[in-house]
Amino acid sequence: MEAQRVPHESCGPDSWDVVRKAICSAYFFNAARLKGVGEYVNMLSAIPCNLHPSSSLFGLGYTPDHVIYHELVMTSREYMKCTTAVDGEWLAELGPMFFSIKQSYKDRVAKRKRERTETDLMDAEFKDRQRLAALEDKVAQRGQSPAGSNPTARLSLRTGGSATTATTT
Repeated sequence: MEAQRVPHESCGPDSWDVVRKAICSAYFFNAARLKGVGEYVNMLSAIPCNLHPSSSLFGLGYTPDHVIYHELVMTSREYMKCTTAVDGEWLAELGPMFFSIKQSYKDRVAKRKRERTETDLMDAEFKDRQRLAALEDKVAQRGQSPAGSNPTARLSLRTGGSATTATTT
């Protein structure tokens, strides 16, 4: 970097996460998910594989849920070499055409309920706006203000959970 006059910059305290995420972006097709005790399965081809004994993750003391590997070596078993641990969310973010995050049943039900509530609120707002437009049309045809002698009328509209006041003249 000095020979090319490229400045040295630190990634900060999360520098290892940045490097692992960059590796994940290049090797997401070589992603494996933990299947059992020390056994992984490739997420795209469903090939069972294990951490190679020379891998730094092999004697780590815990097994990460998701790993990325560079190559597979076939001996008595299929072994992953040059591995690094990654987050499952990174795979869904960097390879959305292959991976997605599965939602629990409770999350899906809560999302549908939220969407129905939002739809009902939007329908109510639409109907309020239609009534307001019809009222304005009647007022324009008669040439008078909607509140009789008061030139400004206040109507309450619902917009996304909060009530706002609209002034019409």
